[in-house]
Amino acid sequence: MTVPDDRDAVTAGAVAATTVSQAPAPAPAPPVPSTAVTANGDRVGADAGSGSGSGAGGGSGGRSAGGAEAGAPPAEVGSVWRRPFRALTLGIISVVSLIAFEASAVNTAMPVAAQELDGIPLYAYAFSGYFTASLFAMALSGEWCDRKGPLVPLFSGIAAFGTGLVISGSAQDMWTFVAGRAVQGTGGGLVIVALYVVVGRAYPERLRPAVVASFSAAWVLPVIVGPLVAGSVTEQLGWRWVFLAIPVLVLLPLAVMLPALRKLPDGDATPVMNHRRILLALAVAAGAGLLQYAGQDPTWTGAAVAVAGLALLVPGVLRLLPRGTFRAARGLPAVILLRGVAAGAFLGAETFVPLMLVTERGMSATMAGLALTGGGLTWAAGSYVQTRPRLEPYRERLMQLGLVLMSLALAGPSLALLGGLPGWAPWTIVALSWTVGGFGMGLTISSGSVLLLRLSPPGDAGSNSASLQVSDALGNISLVGLSGILFVAMGGGSVAAGAHAVRGAAGSAADGRDGAFTVVYLTMASVTLVGAYIATRLRPARGQE
Repeated sequence: MTVPDDRDAVTAGAVAATTVSQAPAPAPAPPVPSTAVTANGDRVGADAGSGSGSGAGGGSGGRSAGGAEAGAPPAEVGSVWRRPFRALTLGIISVVSLIAFEASAVNTAMPVAAQELDGIPLYAYAFSGYFTASLFAMALSGEWCDRKGPLVPLFSGIAAFGTGLVISGSAQDMWTFVAGRAVQGTGGGLVIVALYVVVGRAYPERLRPAVVASFSAAWVLPVIVGPLVAGSVTEQLGWRWVFLAIPVLVLLPLAVMLPALRKLPDGDATPVMNHRRILLALAVAAGAGLLQYAGQDPTWTGAAVAVAGLALLVPGVLRLLPRGTFRAARGLPAVILLRGVAAGAFLGAETFVPLMLVTERGMSATMAGLALTGGGLTWAAGSYVQTRPRLEPYRERLMQLGLVLMSLALAGPSLALLGGLPGWAPWTIVALSWTVGGFGMGLTISSGSVLLLRLSPPGDAGSNSASLQVSDALGNISLVGLSGILFVAMGGGSVAAGAHAVRGAAGSAADGRDGAFTVVYLTMASVTLVGAYIATRLRPARGQE
């Protein structure tokens, strides 16, 4: 869902004390498609960009920012809501909550923004551009944090995030809007990695799981109120204020946590950045961007751009993911592949749900956004269910069940396009579908993180976690991009507000637009069905366990 997501910033499962820096947290982030990063809480800070270990769990290994020893007894450490950690915890949760609110709000406002900017053909770019930029930014932030500490990357990321919001909010054409979203993605990637590094350096080991879990909790309220607030602002003041108002709100939490950030220990700085990994991430991001562009340019020029994109993308991906990932080799490679498949397919369909409800069913931006809210709540419920000890022996089957539920849910919105439905039916169909799909995502995403840790030797947990981040990001980029290509190829670029009202005068055109949405939904549902089959390969072959 990435976050990444911060949609995958925290996942389910108990945190083992020996691998707390790599372990997932107890609940996942709700599904919101405009999240920049897809970090699952598995020491994303350092490992997304390097293997040096100064991420969320690496830390400085000595004293926390508050002066408590990392190995101090509980009575000496206190809790994350007591001094000296209270201000820092409040600031971190506030920043994550604002990012979560922005993600939910953008999903609600996007249909109106794209229509006003005459940019429906570029609709998917507004989402995939964010993820493409964040993929590179996560690698850069990990290296930057290892070399200089998290303070500069964190504030640089927040500045970039705010700048991107201003660019998008003041854009006069869709390409400028997409550029602003890419700047946002760069900021989001820098911020989420730096936050995990802050957790590793500021908090003693015993408190880190609680802080990481709070990242997930910070998404719950925004995913509920975000559509309502953003829809009301869009309808009363205009969609631009959904973007322009957020940068100002970031200033208060920054002021709250700045004193604690300045006290962070220096940690063990790496002498030089791992430029090879940064360049690989840049090549993958650039290649993915070129392929997305080529997909909507059916000319010889587009073909040449596609070749260039593949030349950049393929070598980088093969080096960033474990061998056997793309052939779904049994065990760990299949787990990593399925995470990308699940996250990307869900987002690829979700991106076009509010647009369909607004343009084809005449709903307000508020109602369109609210249709997705149930998915955020059931995502958390699915994550909670899979933590039950009695279900642990069935971990692989839980992931397969989640993918089946997702497939049913992603096909559901196509039913909302059927003719002759009463006025309440389309919204109800989508809301029920996303409620089921969110539960499936909770089972799948969280179980994937648990399986990764189970199948990873202790010395490889960090690098495998980084591969999971890459898979999530690539799944989002590629499948959202594919959805956009299919949508435009099937004539979806002609949708406009109020299309539902002119079906009698232009029935064939309206049917064509319905077909574009339907192809997107059914394609993403088919992808998750394939994933359900791949889930039969999650258990390692005999002799490999």
